Amino acid sequence: MNIPFGNPDRPNSYIGKTVPRPNAGRLVEGRGRYVDDITLPRMTHVVFVRSPHAHARITGIDAAEALKAKGVLRVFTGADLARVCTPWVAVLAHLKGLKSPPQHAIAVDRATWVGEPVAAVVATSRAAAEDGAALVEVGYKLLPAVTDMRSALDDATPVLHDEMGENLAFRRLHEEGDVEAAMASAHKVVSARFRTARHTGVTPEPRSILADWNPAEGQLTVWHATQAPHMMQTVFAKHLDLPEGRVRVICTDVGGSYGIKVHVYPDEVAAVAIAKVMGRPVKFVADRLESFTTDIHARDHEIEARIAVDADGRILAFDVDDWTAIGAYSVYPRTSAIEGNQVVNLCGGPYDFAHYRARTSVVFQNKTPTCQYRAVGHPIAVAVTEGLVDMAAAELGMDPVEIRRRNLFPDDAYPVTSPAKMRFEGLSHHASLDKLIALMDYDALRADQAEARKRGIHRGIGIASFIELTNPSPFMYGIGGARISAQDGCTVRMDPDGSVVALSGVTEQGQGTEAMLSQIVAEGVGVTPDKVRVITGDTQVTPYGGGTWASRGAGIGGEAALQSALALKDSILEVAGAMLQAPKDALDIRAGQVVDSATGEPRMPLEELGRIVYFRGDTLPKGLPRELVQTRHFITSDYPFAFTNGVQASYLEVDTETGMVTLLKHWCVEDCGRIINPQLVDEQIRGGIVQGLGGALFEEIHYDADGQLLNGSMADYLVPMAAEMPDMVIGHVETPTKESLLGAKGAGEAGTAGAPAAVMNAINDALRPFGAQVTEMPFTPERILRALGKIDD
Repeated sequence: MNIPFGNPDRPNSYIGKTVPRPNAGRLVEGRGRYVDDITLPRMTHVVFVRSPHAHARITGIDAAEALKAKGVLRVFTGADLARVCTPWVAVLAHLKGLKSPPQHAIAVDRATWVGEPVAAVVATSRAAAEDGAALVEVGYKLLPAVTDMRSALDDATPVLHDEMGENLAFRRLHEEGDVEAAMASAHKVVSARFRTARHTGVTPEPRSILADWNPAEGQLTVWHATQAPHMMQTVFAKHLDLPEGRVRVICTDVGGSYGIKVHVYPDEVAAVAIAKVMGRPVKFVADRLESFTTDIHARDHEIEARIAVDADGRILAFDVDDWTAIGAYSVYPRTSAIEGNQVVNLCGGPYDFAHYRARTSVVFQNKTPTCQYRAVGHPIAVAVTEGLVDMAAAELGMDPVEIRRRNLFPDDAYPVTSPAKMRFEGLSHHASLDKLIALMDYDALRADQAEARKRGIHRGIGIASFIELTNPSPFMYGIGGARISAQDGCTVRMDPDGSVVALSGVTEQGQGTEAMLSQIVAEGVGVTPDKVRVITGDTQVTPYGGGTWASRGAGIGGEAALQSALALKDSILEVAGAMLQAPKDALDIRAGQVVDSATGEPRMPLEELGRIVYFRGDTLPKGLPRELVQTRHFITSDYPFAFTNGVQASYLEVDTETGMVTLLKHWCVEDCGRIINPQLVDEQIRGGIVQGLGGALFEEIHYDADGQLLNGSMADYLVPMAAEMPDMVIGHVETPTKESLLGAKGAGEAGTAGAPAAVMNAINDALRPFGAQVTEMPFTPERILRALGKIDD
């Protein structure tokens, strides 16, 4: 029976159905096992002394009083760790011209942002380490701080790293067609200046690490809240001069990541290096206050952009000039230039036009380093693109839905290459837009908006189409030289009782990886999901893989799981055919039973087959393959990325007297290819939308001119709460990728990609009768009132 995966009529079908998470009960009962829950014999704790200055030379460190404190064992300086841990340089060869200086685990002679570690205190308890850290005296000579991105390259601005020669880390210019000619011939040219505020991830579980060096075995074991255990295994091995096989990274439960936990952090490397020096376990768990100054930041962009359209609303050209500042270093090993590079790649993405120019300028500054955070570059590119499209529609007196219909790539146009040279295998912009308009009852909303305006209530509707980059191939990092794996593997084993164990290189951070993999393996082998045990996040037992990032878990890890499950099924049926004296092709496995494939009649339970193979193998024919364990790896190769697409809409109300925005309802229609678990996908979309709404309305890291962080606590940094969130309606279109049997792409970042642009366009739709417009996120009451002219600049 050749029924495709995801078809509910397929026997033993679980792909495409909502199946409960296997780890839900354990987590709800509070039985999760996070790094902070792990205690080892002779364990110590490390606390870092951090720079209070944005830029200063370290003139001396006096640890004498700290070493007298009860429980304090050692104090390490940057120079101490430099003897055992080599520095790193975060550049990629394919990002031509990207520069960054060597970075140490602890600053050696100069602090370059508020919060950079300058010393480490190791003690028998966290409290003792904190007491000791307070007693360390550090001498500083203040240096000029570079804080403004737009003046970072001015002649009068000090150079942050003398060896770099300038404060420019990276610049990329992409040009296609003749932008100036298109602008000159256009019926309308609309320009705007956009800003996306710097913000951070605020993960429920802070960054955490516990390292244990066993000198007798020459073995380093690291429990780490990370998204990429094998990548970190490589990093620790390289910089501590160890064989990779002697480094084990274990990623247990992780309380949220969003990209925050996919990077190399100096303090985490320092904790591992200290463990190696001391020969004792060392634990570091960031507290919430230091998370604000040490977790990577993101989204700090200023953009000037133009769009050219003809009289019929056809887009002729985009022209985008993006500036972003990344802190004092490019973050290792993925680099901090990727976000600006993504802005160049993704602007204009959903639309069919000919002329394109985009530039990104990435500069150093004395602030917390920025790097890749959920939907890297997507919210910025979508806000610029969709903001300009709405502005062009307003200039033409055209409905914002109509201008999109006239410009979105047709659903039958694929494969196609965008002006930014992004290759699209198959997308569904028009089908998605049609579904969105039906879900939101667009005409009725417009009528409600008009009626509300008669009563002095100002409501707005915002639309935002988007593309999402998922399933990255080696093109993403491999050709740039970083040891970040684009492939993933899965080992599937049947045990004697007929149950199945799946070991996967992708990891679980609360997004449902275990449920997704259990469904795929269950359908692939022919058992029920409750018979599948999934193990992830242990470099010693799982196949080598890239981990979880860039919405790759289902599309790459899931395909590896399916291929290994099908291989195991084939092995089982070969043994079953010999035992039942039946052709292998005449048999199938359903719900843990070997059955006749034509009639579904049960022939043998898997536990009986397992009993014979594992305990009475002497009764089987000699030479019969009987390995009930299979490993398969998968890597994408036809396209650099598996692009997905979608469209979001926001309906909101703006109080023009106070500037307050009330979110009324939000819609998202998304095409992630084959949907494995609808509920999990919807949860991912909703969670992503919440993060996108946070960036649109609340989240903003503030610094003063001297590089001091002004709102580094939950008392001052606003994140979205349940009370502020609207009802969300999620819909789907499925365009499976042909690059895999499973057909899955990715969905983890789609909600974040489009939500800020939808909100921006809805606010501007509400403000349009006043001739007001906002383009600087977050759209705070103050900024809205300034746009309305009710507050002076």
